[in-house]
Amino acid sequence: MNEEKVTTDIITLTRHVLDEQRKHKEASGDLSLLLNAVQLGCKFVATNVRKARIGLAGGAQNVSGEDQKKLDVISNEIFINALRSSGKVAVMVSEEDEDAIIVEEGLKGKYCVVFDPLDGSSNIDAGVNVGTIFGIYRVNEGSAGTIKDVLRPGREMIVAGYCMYGSSANMVLTVGNGVNGYTLDNAIGEFILTHPNIRIPSRGKIYSVNEGNAKYWSEACQEYFHSLKFPPEGKNPYSARYIGSMVADVHRTLLYGGIFAYPADKKSKNGKLRVLYECFPMAFLTEQAGGKAITGLERVLDVVPESIHSRCPIFLGSKEDVEDVERLYKKYSK
Repeated sequence: MNEEKVTTDIITLTRHVLDEQRKHKEASGDLSLLLNAVQLGCKFVATNVRKARIGLAGGAQNVSGEDQKKLDVISNEIFINALRSSGKVAVMVSEEDEDAIIVEEGLKGKYCVVFDPLDGSSNIDAGVNVGTIFGIYRVNEGSAGTIKDVLRPGREMIVAGYCMYGSSANMVLTVGNGVNGYTLDNAIGEFILTHPNIRIPSRGKIYSVNEGNAKYWSEACQEYFHSLKFPPEGKNPYSARYIGSMVADVHRTLLYGGIFAYPADKKSKNGKLRVLYECFPMAFLTEQAGGKAITGLERVLDVVPESIHSRCPIFLGSKEDVEDVERLYKKYSK
């Protein structure tokens, strides 16, 4: 009888982070503990998303007649509690909260976490993948932890990642030395390394953009997407894939290449996506995977946010595809 082979030496996210920590003798271990808190939040949200898929997405009343909290509100509370209780965070910025959350003395640490607790939550009832996006800054030297510690360019971020909740929970993470992907093994409750060293192809065959906004696009934008659909003789047109959930669209782009875009247009002068907890983490991941992320003419990670909920346009993906966009924006800017 054939016995099923069991792998007993698995690389979990925690083990991987600790292995990286050992390479840096000066490391205190604080970041590893903070990433454990992020992991806990993602596992907890993953469980709630699975429940939501059978009718608990929220906003309705339960059998006792009490209002149930919407899933994005629950996810936000999960992350705030997990991060605060880690004792490693000084400032939190959430898509769900109008103001930054300054952690009280006694629990205050030396990191700032910016996050969208449940990106794409409006898609849950349609069974579409949703996710959590997060980025981590180190508090500025000499600062006690204020809003100024997060109003910084994305290039100063030290960690970025997202967790996508679909048929499985997938976490994609960078600590500044490449990108790794992990899948939650529900049997043991751990994220297992399944996609080591993700590298985005230098050119892809897929474009991802909301073409319903094409009427409002700039000339550069219109010319670019027209060129993908009507290429010169001998070249194949790109395939269109747009889910409308940033985590899902970017995840596909990282793995298969091509381009994801949410450009500025006449209707949304600064684009629609938020700089701190959507554009910066995704741009950081894309660059670490060998791709590129721009606003049109500027590198996304060089943008300085004016407020915690500032927006910016974004084109990210395969290096050569993004450079094609850049050339057109330069041409029209002249």
